[in-house]
Parts: sequence; structure tokens; C-alpha cells
Amino acid sequence: ARAADQTSSWPTTAVCFLQGIQKPFKEVIDVSSADPHKTGMKPISFVRQVLAVCLYPELLHNENLPRDVRLRAQTLLRACGGSVGLYSSTLFGLPHVHKSIAEFITRRDEGVPSSSQAIVISPGSHAIVVKLLFSGEGETPTGVLTPIPFPHTLPMVLDDAGVTLVPHHLREDKVWAVDLEELHRAVKTYPGNPTGHVQDRSSIEEVIRFAATEGLLLLVDEVYQDSVFQQGREFISYKKVLFEMGQEYSEIVELISIHSLSNGIIGECGLRGAYLEVINMDPAVMVFLKSLQIGSPAVLGQLAMEIMINPPKHEDPSYETYAQSSHMAQILSGPASVFSVITGMSCQPEWGYLFQINCCSLYFCQTLGVEADMLYCQWLLEEEGICVGAGSENGQVDKNYHLR
Repeated sequence: ARAADQTSSWPTTAVCFLQGIQKPFKEVIDVSSADPHKTGMKPISFVRQVLAVCLYPELLHNENLPRDVRLRAQTLLRACGGSVGLYSSTLFGLPHVHKSIAEFITRRDEGVPSSSQAIVISPGSHAIVVKLLFSGEGETPTGVLTPIPFPHTLPMVLDDAGVTLVPHHLREDKVWAVDLEELHRAVKTYPGNPTGHVQDRSSIEEVIRFAATEGLLLLVDEVYQDSVFQQGREFISYKKVLFEMGQEYSEIVELISIHSLSNGIIGECGLRGAYLEVINMDPAVMVFLKSLQIGSPAVLGQLAMEIMINPPKHEDPSYETYAQSSHMAQILSGPASVFSVITGMSCQPEWGYLFQINCCSLYFCQTLGVEADMLYCQWLLEEEGICVGAGSENGQVDKNYHLR
């Protein structure tokens, strides 16, 4: 308890810097959130170069820029009417971007067709779906069965919309696998946030069968689909598995899949762009879902999404630079081995997910009168200048403590 009292009187890192108090570090590294550029990750050159040309078309004549950059910008400028300052040509976004997204999904799922009519473009990946969930009438509140650990911002989003969070715990002893005995309604982030768990085909099939039996909507957050880096693991979309299970499931299970600019390798949080692919939704509900949009989506975010789903090809001048940037995910298999050798800690293998480490179990500090994860986070910030998140922010309430 005395140690806890002492830590509460420590001057904060920010105050120390302002007062000129010396610290063993020059800046704070914040790896507690899913904002990759905040952690120091550099933006991908191809993305920024194409957007720069779209914003200032005079650069189309600048031969210092790679030819594929200028050609892509030229195509996108035509798609948006010649200027990114124009409104989208439809209330729901640029037809070219809708078509590109549908073509990307069809390629990704090896021929399982996607329609541009099933695509909803939004400035954020969750808000529009939460509005849909809260739109029902009746005395019984809408509940969303949510995996624990969950993204630390999710409770605030659901609470603001008046949606009830109903937690179900993942199996840490099975590398954060889904426990079907707890499922009654599923909101899935895949690969898992913040666990990095990547579901295999059989696990996805079990969840789909459960949704079909109970008549439930599957909301699948697949924003880290380009961030599966563990050897022997691969991303398989829920939609692909659903359609390969046959008409018994593919024609009845309602599915909303989400992808976003903010997460994964591209990490352009500030550009605000996301899309939903909506499967087997009642046409009237689909119309209502699109009506929840206020104004047309921002053009720049739409163009960035088109670049994200259509990166440079192997023969393009920008490919090598792009590939070097995207391969940074390969180095992220290290945290598990590093943390597992520290006394009092353990760490499950991380199969996917990009910008947050897997949750680590802490067995020390439990007698100091303060939550061990919060205390460790404070120590790490004060002594090393590294800001990490406490697992308690992700809903963890079991006997172990965790870091994010």
C-alpha cells in the first residue's frame, strides 16, 4: 500500500518535462492505442504521393514522381469529376470506389462474387452499424455479445448509442479462442483486437452455424485482414467461409463485414474512411442503413480506400518501396518471445493484428493495494517513457493482469 501511495505522488512525465526534470528518455513513445502514426510509423509513400497529386493536379506533370503514382491519380481525378473539392456524384459515395471495393472483395475471396450495391461507405467503421443496432423499437434493449478483451474504445461507442454490452470471455489458455458455450450474439473483430487471435476455418464455421440456428446478425470487424503474419496462419473472410458452406447458410445468415483505413498496414486514421459489405440484409433495412449517412462521404477518404485495396503491383515502379513498408508487420512476432522471458509475465503467441501487443499476464505487484496492470503501466511510463495500456481497460477481470 505504501508503494501505491508513493506512486500517486510522483510528478507526471509531462510535468517533469515542463519543469526541466531530467528523465532517462527524451520523448514518450505511445503504443497504447491503435493509431500507428502516433507510435512513429511512417506513412506509406505511394498513398501519400497519389493523394498529393489528387490535391494538386499540377503534379501530374512532375516526372520526379513514379509513373504509376501519376497514372493512379489521373484515374482517381477522373472518378471524382476532376477535383477532390467536389461533392461525390451520389449521396452514397463515388461509383468508381464502390466498384473497386466489390472487385477487391471478389479477388480476395477467390471468386465469391461481391456487388457494389452491397457496399456502404462511411467515415467511421462502427458508428453507422451501432446506429442500426439501436434503431429497433420495443421495451427490450439491444444487446451485443462482445468478446473480452475488447477494443478499449468500444464500450464508449455502445454506451453513447444506448446499446447494451453483454460480455463473453475468450479462452486465453487456447490463444484467445472463441468459447462457443458463451455465445448468444456475436460482435467479432478478426484478427482479434487486442489479442491478435486469427480464427481458423472450423472456428468461423462454428460461429456461422450458431448465428444461423439463433437467427442472429454477424457483425465482423475485419480491419486487420492485411496484418496476419504468423507462419502457417492466413486470413479467411467470414463471407468466403459462409458461401463455401452451401445455400443452407449462404442464403440466410445476415453478415456485415467492416474494413477501414484506420487499421492494418495503411494506418491512415485521420483520413476517416471505411466500408461495410452487407450480406443477406432485408432490402428495406439496407435502404435504412444507407439513410443513416449524413451527407456524402469525404472524397479524400474514399480515394485513400481505393488506394488501400489496390496497392502497387509487382511490375509497378512503386512496388518495391510499398513492399518494404508493408513488410514491417513481419517484425511484430517478437513481443511474445520478449515478454515471456520476463519474470512474472507470460504472453500468448500473436498471429495477427499490427499496432498493439498481445495481452501479457502479470503475477507480481498483487499485494501493493493497486491494480498491477495500472501500476506497471505507470512505472513503465515514468522510468522508460513508454506508454502502454492496462488490460483492465479492455474488460479483463480474471485472476491475471494484462498489458496492451
